Amino acid sequence: MEKDVIIVDSSVKSSVNSDCFSQIDLPASKRFILSLQHFIAMFGATVLVPLLTGLDPLVALFTAGLGTLLFHFLTGGIVPVFLGSSFAFIAPIIMVKEKYGDISYSLGGIVVAGIVYLIFSLIVKLVGTDIIKKLFPPVVTGPMIMVIGLGLSPVAVNMASSNWPIAFVVIITVIASATIFKGFFSLIPVLTGVLVGYITSALSGIIDYSPIVNASWFSVPNFVFPKFDSGAISLIAPVAFVTVMEHIGDITTNGAVVGKNFFEKPGIHRTLLGDGLATMLAAFLGGPANTTYSENTGVLAITKVYDPSILRGAALLAMLVAFFSKFGAVLQTIPTAVIGGVSLILFGMIASIGVRTLVESKVDFSKSRNLIIAALILTLGIGGASVKLGTVELKGMALAAIVGIIANLIIPENLEK
Repeated sequence: MEKDVIIVDSSVKSSVNSDCFSQIDLPASKRFILSLQHFIAMFGATVLVPLLTGLDPLVALFTAGLGTLLFHFLTGGIVPVFLGSSFAFIAPIIMVKEKYGDISYSLGGIVVAGIVYLIFSLIVKLVGTDIIKKLFPPVVTGPMIMVIGLGLSPVAVNMASSNWPIAFVVIITVIASATIFKGFFSLIPVLTGVLVGYITSALSGIIDYSPIVNASWFSVPNFVFPKFDSGAISLIAPVAFVTVMEHIGDITTNGAVVGKNFFEKPGIHRTLLGDGLATMLAAFLGGPANTTYSENTGVLAITKVYDPSILRGAALLAMLVAFFSKFGAVLQTIPTAVIGGVSLILFGMIASIGVRTLVESKVDFSKSRNLIIAALILTLGIGGASVKLGTVELKGMALAAIVGIIANLIIPENLEK
């Protein structure tokens, strides 16, 4: 099949055909650095969930990597995503842990949550993607993508505010690397920003090296098997109805970034299947539920390197680091402000992609109908609105998505007088 060759620089080439993603022709050392960049982007959030809930962070890293590889296998290796720990399950995990005194029952609930994904996958497979297109037109998906980025922005600001001078050093470095630097450094602005921020922090004397000193070189993750109880399942499994909405939003965002329609190929039913089985696998080993990560989508947006094998490299790194505790300790010493500076740009890029989706789809905002739908999604998603339905709390993008979908279905096209 005929291929088009796109020159990135004198040492970087991408081969693109109609059936697969670009495979970057790079030396192994540079591919490793690109994978490391994705690994660092997901590291903080992935280990934060187990730290908050009492699960083993090393298990979370291992299951995130393993789940990512499983996802890529089930989706034909064409969707450049990384699966990390889901924040949506933090509260119910803690609730079950306090109620039962054994976090293993939380894992049982997560296994069933994964089954919920499989049910949604089957429904989409049987009904087809037309229903997804009807439920998620650009007037809904654009604002949803914006909510993902803007909804995460307070997290980035809080992290950056711990030391604004360091955060600004990181931001300036990322901008310079992405816009001024040439060659390979233009592909790794996030990693370059983290390295410069870390060195600046070290020279400022604000890094605590005790985690590195105290950590052993190698250790085996504390794998734990799930226990099942109907009460625990009822607290945790319904959260999947929320995260399925988030999954659809994340896959929409990822496709918008790389310019591919993943709803058609490999199909949203396959991405749901991959996410669900990855979540089940993680829970069977003692890890938190997995979800597609916006952080890594942000890296894709800023580097424009979309090769899925780079993400698989990051997955292998995560699995390796799960046993190499000294390296994990080094990453834990990265100051919060450094991650905050990077996140400010990454999350902002995601929000900007939502705007791009609306512009490229030529959504007509002279129509009140479109204005109302977008307004509802943005205000509910960013404003922090929440609604409790039994033990399930809908908030953020999940609530905004549901309201936006309903509004799109019930508000007539001929609303204008």
